[in-house]
Amino acid sequence: MVSHTVCTALKCLLVLALVASLIGNFVQVWLSTQGTPNCPAQQVTSVQHAVHNERSNVFADLSVEEFLQVREYMSKIPGMSISFEPTSPPSADYLYMIDLSLPKKQDILHHLDANGPKPAREATVVVFHGSKNNIKEYVVGPLPNPSYHRDVTFERYKREIPLTARPVHFGEHILLTLFLQNALKSVSTLLWESFGIEASAYPAYYDTMPRGVKSGDRQTWILLCRNVEGFYIHPVSFEILINHQSTNHLSWHVMKVLYNGQYFDSLTELKRQYEAGTVVKVFYNPVANYASLKPKQKPTGIGPQQFYVQGKRFSVKNNHVVYLDWSFAFGLSPLRGMKVFDVRFRGERIIYELSVQEAMSVYGSVTPNTMLTKFLDGSLGIGRSAHELVKGVDCPYSATYIDTFHFLDTGVPRRFRNSICVFEHNMGHPLRRHFSEIIFNSYGGVANSALVFRTITAIGNYDYMWDFIFYQSGSVEAKVHASGYIASSFTLKDSFPFGHQVAPNVTGNIHTHFISFKVDLDVLGVKNVFQTKDMQFVNVSLPWMPERYAMIPQVVEKQLQTEQEAALRHDTKTPRYLHIASTKKNRWGQQRSYRLHVSSFSGDHLPESQAEERAMSWARYKVAITKQKDLEQSCGSLYNQHDMWTPVVDFSKYIEDNETIENEDLVAWVTTGFLHIPHAEDIPNTVTVGNGGGVLLRPHNYFDEDPSIHSADSVYINPGSEDSCDNNRMACLAQETCNPVFEPFTYHGFEGGFEGMRQTLKEQQGPLVEGSACANGTRVPGLPCTPPEDAILCLLLRAHSHLDEGSGAVGIMFFDFFHHLQHRPAPPSKRQAYRGWITGCLTQYVRLRDCSSEAVVCIVGETHKNWNSN
Repeated sequence: MVSHTVCTALKCLLVLALVASLIGNFVQVWLSTQGTPNCPAQQVTSVQHAVHNERSNVFADLSVEEFLQVREYMSKIPGMSISFEPTSPPSADYLYMIDLSLPKKQDILHHLDANGPKPAREATVVVFHGSKNNIKEYVVGPLPNPSYHRDVTFERYKREIPLTARPVHFGEHILLTLFLQNALKSVSTLLWESFGIEASAYPAYYDTMPRGVKSGDRQTWILLCRNVEGFYIHPVSFEILINHQSTNHLSWHVMKVLYNGQYFDSLTELKRQYEAGTVVKVFYNPVANYASLKPKQKPTGIGPQQFYVQGKRFSVKNNHVVYLDWSFAFGLSPLRGMKVFDVRFRGERIIYELSVQEAMSVYGSVTPNTMLTKFLDGSLGIGRSAHELVKGVDCPYSATYIDTFHFLDTGVPRRFRNSICVFEHNMGHPLRRHFSEIIFNSYGGVANSALVFRTITAIGNYDYMWDFIFYQSGSVEAKVHASGYIASSFTLKDSFPFGHQVAPNVTGNIHTHFISFKVDLDVLGVKNVFQTKDMQFVNVSLPWMPERYAMIPQVVEKQLQTEQEAALRHDTKTPRYLHIASTKKNRWGQQRSYRLHVSSFSGDHLPESQAEERAMSWARYKVAITKQKDLEQSCGSLYNQHDMWTPVVDFSKYIEDNETIENEDLVAWVTTGFLHIPHAEDIPNTVTVGNGGGVLLRPHNYFDEDPSIHSADSVYINPGSEDSCDNNRMACLAQETCNPVFEPFTYHGFEGGFEGMRQTLKEQQGPLVEGSACANGTRVPGLPCTPPEDAILCLLLRAHSHLDEGSGAVGIMFFDFFHHLQHRPAPPSKRQAYRGWITGCLTQYVRLRDCSSEAVVCIVGETHKNWNSN
């Protein structure tokens, strides 16, 4: 008994001692942090060598005010009746896009380098002329007070553009969805019994592109999916081909139906055979949602976070960034995506333009939707898909975040908060280093800290992470990594030559990823040449033993003279060193140049015998060098996706004239990418690891030595100096410790988007009674029976137009329609949801001429009791 008591007392003493020790440690840590200063928030100017250049605003994207000025000017052109509402039908003359029209390169360089006049600031305006069955591009200027416009369609493309080449805009998307909903009513029993899909519900689907098999077609195969998170990998065995070529949606019709691998000429035929039992049926088997991205275990950890001990060493001012020896202007094209201009190192321009151009995928499948799919994301809008970046995941928490604006199928300027991030990043390995213990003892090295300029675009099922990285060695890298959901199809007996099964009845379909970058290098000016270098083994006699021979490598150099000679195809051996070079030489008598180092794992390109290949002919080449021309702005166009057979821009024609490329202003068109054969680990999401490519622009005899030898991050240690801070700031890091200060986490990525608002509304709406005049929707003037969420969006967009005209305020009142269509005020829980997304929508889209609104006053109360339903 005494022994037991003693043991218990000892245990208590040990527990008390442990608790006291822990408390002491916590107190010691707390006391030590009280005297530690917070890390500075601003950049350290003492190591900032580059300076901001106000003239860089010549490259700046259009401002909100400029968007609205252009829109107002277009609304007043005599003889034009232009609609700005995204809900406009295909028959309308709809203003689809407003974007910066870049001045001629020669004029910009004269402004930047010779103090010449600033070129006129102009905008490109794209109008779908439904009344005339064509598309026009106009240049409007000068900004900020436009007074002229001109039709530049023929000047740019040497042809007219048919209306069928247009992308599907929001209004056509609504009508297509409504048509699909209405068509599916006739097979509601089949959909429920086979797939658990309610025909009256808002359909989840994805559609094929291109929309047809020849020019002029507008026929879309639609693949139905279960309406759950990650519906892209929840396909069902039901596809429907809709002809929506006419601008009159009442003329649209179903052409074909696929059910469980069997084709039918109409839904009526399918229904008849299904009810007669003469078709092989599919029976619904509920499964857990394997596509959800919600963690399967509660997240409990936070990974390593970076912070700036001496403050940020880069600065962002308007559209200009400076970082140590680097400076550049930037923008985000709604079509092409990320772009930088006037990239300088130590004040010397190296790159005039580095930009994303296109992202293309070609799919294989046994089912028609995916079988025909050839995506050209630039036609859909790469930059318009750059949504808000999540701090600590998409970019480091402490990065600098930048808002962007675009006017593409929105009717008003749309704001994307925090859609670009900029941060300095330790790449995790030294930029260079050497340890020596032979003859002389020393260590020298430099941490590989680089500036990353990033955006991420979510284009349908795929997410692309775009990085431009600026190294202290004078190199620049353009990289892309892919994530998101794979496109899939319902597994049939002949599916597996085209992919692997990755989930119940789901085949992940094989596809290629090709990415195009435009690299306009100006190496010591605009008079450059294109050179290649490689190696070969030669058999040489040994000078001291002439009778003996040895095979040794030697350099093989060549200067290419014409565009066709410099069009380096994927299916041919490419020299390993590709250079844009100046005729000027460095201290050692070598031509100063920059090397194009392409990293790619791309699959085979679509055979040139295929008619659609002309729309993506840039992908024939690993690298193609052309003479710079202002009219050859891009390798693709807005219209190539929907008219692949006679594309508006055929890149191969840039090379057909075979111009000389010696001592000319040269542009490199670089293709990278990867082949993707989906596998089980692509569920639920494809990871970025191993899925990407890029191009590294490396100095090659451009300098006399490695410029990073001058880096403020250099470390040098020799015997006896291990503790000295003179050449090793790491030795003093403990003395410079500071507390990182992180801003509170915020995210606004779901605000304002049409689909996000529609989904919120759909989830908040009560059911409508069957048998009413518009049982599955609400009447909106100019549209057929519309789902409530789309009807409210239509009205809200019209409210946008009213507010943008400076006409004061609009009153928006919402009602729930329950049971016998009695009009009752929305309950408090729904009012809160409505308030949230309306506030987000209005603050993201609506910009008045003289102010911007970050808040909306919401007055929510009971409705008038004697409200008149008329």
